[in-house]
Amino acid sequence: MGIIDSVTVEATDTAAAEMFYATAFDVVSSRVRVRAAQEPSTGFRGFTLSLIVSQPADADSLVDAARQAGATVVKPATRSLWGYGGAIQAPDGTVWTIASSKKKNVGPAARAVDAIVLQLGVTDVSATRQFYVDHGLTVTRSYGSRYVELDTGPVTLALNKRGAVAKNAGISPDGTGSHRLSIGSDAGTFTDPDGFVWEAPTA
Repeated sequence: MGIIDSVTVEATDTAAAEMFYATAFDVVSSRVRVRAAQEPSTGFRGFTLSLIVSQPADADSLVDAARQAGATVVKPATRSLWGYGGAIQAPDGTVWTIASSKKKNVGPAARAVDAIVLQLGVTDVSATRQFYVDHGLTVTRSYGSRYVELDTGPVTLALNKRGAVAKNAGISPDGTGSHRLSIGSDAGTFTDPDGFVWEAPTA
């Protein structure tokens, strides 16, 4: 089926990471698992997790909650050509973007999330797209060799160039070592061309 049930991020301080997600991102914490880091990692880890919300006030609410819970704001939430959003880095090092396609508020802020997107920064978008199609995933949106979205259920999978993913989050693309990420899915157990690990979802 290729459904992403959850993602597991690795942290050097698992208690602090679990507290962060339970406090700041409680609306999506059921989709985020935490475990102890096994391998070294520096800089950008090659992916971002994104929370898509209905309006700017919702984005501001989540960014503020994350900051108060210990996250670092790496890209302040602002308007852009495509909408409104910003990015934070969680205490475990994971970079999250929070965005809305709307530029104006239509009501009071709500701690609600419309979608969760896991965006992988890959070397060759076309080749990685084909890899995932061969593993049973279905493409829902594709812009040639630049950007691809796949139908993976609760957590949408997107593929983009590594540099583009980092630029969107407002961070340097430089980084080495482990991604410190595992993708929990019924698609099977495997590692993709860029080293992202897929495994059976945890209970």
